[in-house]
Amino acid sequence: MKLKTDLPLPFAAAMLCLMALPAAAGDEVANAPATSQDDENATLVRLIHELDALSPLIYEAEGKSLVDKRVRLNYGWLRRDIALVKGGIEWHLNTPSTEPRNVEPLKGDYRY
Repeated sequence: MKLKTDLPLPFAAAMLCLMALPAAAGDEVANAPATSQDDENATLVRLIHELDALSPLIYEAEGKSLVDKRVRLNYGWLRRDIALVKGGIEWHLNTPSTEPRNVEPLKGDYRY
C-alpha cells in the first residue's frame, strides 16, 4: 500500500496504524450494526486496548530502526498521535451525554 507522499509524517504513520485496527478488531465487528450505546462503548473500549497494544510494537520497531537511514520514522510523533486518538476516544466515553431539557412549548398565538 502506498501513502500519499505529501502527508505529514505523523499523520501518515498514524493512518497506517488506524488502517490496521479494523483487521485487528475483526471484520464482523467493523460491519456489525450497534444495538445500543453500551455496545458502542464496549467496542470503543476494545479499540483503546488495541491502541495500547500498539505501544510495544512501536518501541520494538524503533529499536530496530537504522540510525543511518536517510529518511527515518519519527516514533515520538507516532506515539503522540496514537495518544491523541486514544485521548479523544476516552474523552468521548467519559463525557456525559447531554440529555435534552424539557422546554416549555411556544404559544404561537400572540393576539389578545
